Amino acid sequence: MLDQIKGLHHVTSLASDPTVNNAFFTKTLGLRRVKKTVNFDAPDVYHLYYGDTVGTPGSVMTYFPFPQMAAGRPGTGEVGTTVFAVPEGALGYWKERLSGLNVDGLAEDEAFGERRLHFAGPDGDGFALVEAPGDTRKAWSDGGVGDDEAIRGFHSASFRLRDDGATAELLKFMGYTEVDRGDGVVRLALENGNGADVIDLETMPNISHAGQGAGSVHHIAFAVENREKQLEVRKALADTGYQVTPVIDRDYFWAIYFRSPGGVLFEVATNEPGFDRDEDTAHLGEALKLPVQHAHLREALEDHLQPLTA
Repeated sequence: MLDQIKGLHHVTSLASDPTVNNAFFTKTLGLRRVKKTVNFDAPDVYHLYYGDTVGTPGSVMTYFPFPQMAAGRPGTGEVGTTVFAVPEGALGYWKERLSGLNVDGLAEDEAFGERRLHFAGPDGDGFALVEAPGDTRKAWSDGGVGDDEAIRGFHSASFRLRDDGATAELLKFMGYTEVDRGDGVVRLALENGNGADVIDLETMPNISHAGQGAGSVHHIAFAVENREKQLEVRKALADTGYQVTPVIDRDYFWAIYFRSPGGVLFEVATNEPGFDRDEDTAHLGEALKLPVQHAHLREALEDHLQPLTA
């Protein structure tokens, strides 16, 4: 069993409008835009990162907003719900706030003894807030949401699967332990993680496979401390039979990718070097940052990409 994984690093999804996406995460949810860059493989499309003050691993939601992209089709083989942690007693505030901003899909429930508030993103993305007593992570303080209510980072993510067996075994190999189960959901968690420590596996044997589009999660990334730990994970996964990519430099972390048995694309990303490698912490997410291979396109890209407010 591996011990290098320290929880979630980031979740990356698809969207249909960068300005709407940016407004939702910075204004509605009160997160900080910590990086404004472009898709490595499609530089005419933004890659936007939202999180806490410095983009701490375990707090970062990222998006590829392809203008006019068709909506995704929910189903199995994908991340179903991305869940953010908020302080105990904060759900009433969030219910009132999201209702007042006409956010869709508001619904309350309880699972594994935790109160949750579900809501939809601009493209129908599946989100929830959960009260997480004892979460000491520091929130972004300038996002228009008070410290007693502000999002701390991820709490968990749920996978929709036709069968959870092989994915559960993979996660256990990655260091997760089954901690509870009920109503067709298996909950796994890490000990001594970064706070974003929980994965829920939802078994849906009669649901068709998902079709990716706006509102779909593209991949989910797990955090390791550094490149040395990442290489240890890569070797262990490859030795187990997984087809793992070479290490790829993503400017703000190094990444490896592989497809999980249930169909969800996994990434293992380093905590280093971080989002302040090319911007002062006080000005994260303000300037358009380009990968070196796309630097020569700056003039064309700045003319093409939709302007984003802070």
